[in-house]
Amino acid sequence: METVTYTNPRGETVTFGGPPFYLQSVTGLGDVTVQIQTQKSPFQDGSTYLDAILDEREVDIIFLIVADLEQNYGDVSKARARIAQICNPKLGPGILKYENDYVVRIIDAVASHVPIYGDDSDRTKTLQKSTLTFVAPDPYWKSLKVEEEPAFKPLFQFPFLGPFQMGLQQDRRIINNDGDAPTPIFVEFYGPALNPKIINNTTGEFIKVDQELLEGERMVIDTSEENKSVFFVGENGEMRSVFHWIDLDSDFFKLCIGENDIEYTADNDVQGAILNISYNKRYNAV
Repeated sequence: METVTYTNPRGETVTFGGPPFYLQSVTGLGDVTVQIQTQKSPFQDGSTYLDAILDEREVDIIFLIVADLEQNYGDVSKARARIAQICNPKLGPGILKYENDYVVRIIDAVASHVPIYGDDSDRTKTLQKSTLTFVAPDPYWKSLKVEEEPAFKPLFQFPFLGPFQMGLQQDRRIINNDGDAPTPIFVEFYGPALNPKIINNTTGEFIKVDQELLEGERMVIDTSEENKSVFFVGENGEMRSVFHWIDLDSDFFKLCIGENDIEYTADNDVQGAILNISYNKRYNAV
């Protein structure tokens, strides 16, 4: 069974796939056009491939508003008003979630128009056919959030079973990105640490902040294109931007496709420091 759920920036939600909004069809799960970037030198036969750029994604939904037989057209009218309110393009992008029996994917999207309703042939006192189109500026479908737990190296094992673990916390971990594209990460690094540094040994990229992260503070890094940022957050929740303290050779790197060897370090001993990493895998299609 397929369902599509839209949640707007105010947290209001509507689900297409059950009463009173029955999903008839959804398109745009895979069909995104691509611009092939090339360059051509003088006297060159053909051209040289540079990159492939995905265009925006459009997701079209056709659904039926179905009221109880004992109810009247007023209930259909109220449902129409509810859809128009929740999917209001003026509110900005929300989250569109597609789900079937095998997979769940989400994407940031905004309705490109108010709901389109059919003519009289598509309308009765208890039924109304409608169409909505959502535009996703970032065309990638994303998995639900993946949270990487701190890694431990086991030291020894007791001769009994149970949820008991002892070992040394490691300062590096392997993350496998089996999605279709590099993906940004969200990092929390807990102090104390002098000049904390996060390294992707697979690509050689790193993020280093030339500043002391104090006891009780945590460093928060977001490498997404729309929200690149580095903050130190105190125990009271107060945030201070340390963007201007970033090492000039740093890159807001993404997890490349495949294996990523992530290491965290500092100019002092960080053995036992806590590093949390979360991300969403990105997919070309569902």
